[in-house]
Amino acid sequence: MTVLSLLQIFWVISATSLIILIMLHSPKGDGIGAIGGQAQLFTSTKSAEVTLNRITWTLTLIFMGITVILSAGWVG
Repeated sequence: MTVLSLLQIFWVISATSLIILIMLHSPKGDGIGAIGGQAQLFTSTKSAEVTLNRITWTLTLIFMGITVILSAGWVG
């Protein structure tokens, strides 16, 4: 296996993981429910949500970094 193949595998894994993690996030706004006064003004973030945010941001940086490396052709 070459370095290029490994980067492509990590790229696909990070992209798939990002999709799954983003789907796990709770919605921040209530959409149309906010019009009727049903929205909460102050919400507390739970530790699970904070951890999910950190993992999502880390995977985002990994995905974007690998994307730049692969698109620039730095790896033969």
